Amino acid sequence: MRVFRGFHHPGIADACALTIGNFDGVHRGHQAMLALLRNEAQHRGLASCVMTFEPHPRDYFAAAANKPDLAPARIATLRDKLAELERCGIEQAVVLRFDARFAAQSPQAFVDDVLVEGLGAKYVLVGDDFRFGAKRAGDYALLDAAGQAAGFDVARMLSYEVHGERVSSSAVREALAAGDMERAAVLLGRPYSLSGHVVHGRKLGRDLGFKTLNLRFSHPKPAALGIFAVQVHGLTDAPLDGVASLGRRPTVDDSGRVLLEVHCLEWPATLGAEGGYGKIVRVELLHKLRDEARFDSLEALTAAIRQDADDARAFLAAHASQRRQTTRDRI
Repeated sequence: MRVFRGFHHPGIADACALTIGNFDGVHRGHQAMLALLRNEAQHRGLASCVMTFEPHPRDYFAAAANKPDLAPARIATLRDKLAELERCGIEQAVVLRFDARFAAQSPQAFVDDVLVEGLGAKYVLVGDDFRFGAKRAGDYALLDAAGQAAGFDVARMLSYEVHGERVSSSAVREALAAGDMERAAVLLGRPYSLSGHVVHGRKLGRDLGFKTLNLRFSHPKPAALGIFAVQVHGLTDAPLDGVASLGRRPTVDDSGRVLLEVHCLEWPATLGAEGGYGKIVRVELLHKLRDEARFDSLEALTAAIRQDADDARAFLAAHASQRRQTTRDRI
């Protein structure tokens, strides 16, 4: 998949089948829309294209109003979003910076400058709640009329439901905030995961007897927080069981920086002591063990980590047994 920051770049397709949105989490509703887009693109002989935004428009408006609480919690990093779009078979992603200038565009300017001139859209697929332009003045009817005038087709996809529940990024955020990883996995169509480069940290975990892999989460409000039983992909051929903390480490760090710290329950000898650094790993958060907590001492923190590791080991053993039973049942 080709990724472009903006649309004034050589190599961008001259014409495309386009969908527009934030795609935070790339959940099952998004996946259904992307499958429809891909089929339409193939039928029409066009490149399939997703236009998305960074930062999230609601992040921008929350900052502009000096009300950070209005910004939504972030399900996925931009890296993870783009990886999922590629997995869904999208050929081209255009990441636009959402800023004051973009927010002030009239609906017609958005159509003329972005859709027609910028991207050469010949087919535009949007969700049933799609709005665009300054003060969200543009709606589906306006887009459809503009498409007829400018020569591109417009289609709308209605809500996607699973077990009677509308699938949305808001629903995924609610599940993650509640620590309901099973419900989040149902909505996403896969276990919830985060990925990134393993970076050097303070190595406090090593001093406490629990070496960790550190991954930065760039957004200040992750949708999930707490201690989790996890599996780590990307270090060896098979996933590694682990326990992870996603949050701000209140006992040892007052910077407010969000970090995903992962302790592998069994560290492969083939990797050596420093073998994880610089690698890109993907961490599946399978089960929430508890919320983050502040401890009065490093000794109390160490005891809690030891208990977390035991709890994660017990969950993952049961999880593996259940998967083996499910496999046998299918056979």
